[in-house]
Amino acid sequence: EREAPGLAEMLRAHGRERTALASLSRGVAGTVGACLVLNLPGSPKAVGDGFDALAAVLDHALALLRGRTEHRD
Repeated sequence: EREAPGLAEMLRAHGRERTALASLSRGVAGTVGACLVLNLPGSPKAVGDGFDALAAVLDHALALLRGRTEHRD
């Protein structure tokens, strides 16, 4: 329903720190209702790297989907 292009770009940028091939990613992120939908790279190592990249923002993104708007550092 709504795209979250910043998340897809964050995954690509994080991946580019490891390999230039990450620029070829067709990553998409967004929401459907109150669900966050992300596609991650295909290899198990890249999936782990993707979760590492998302760790800093995932809690806040999920809080926003639950209707909470306060920001915590």
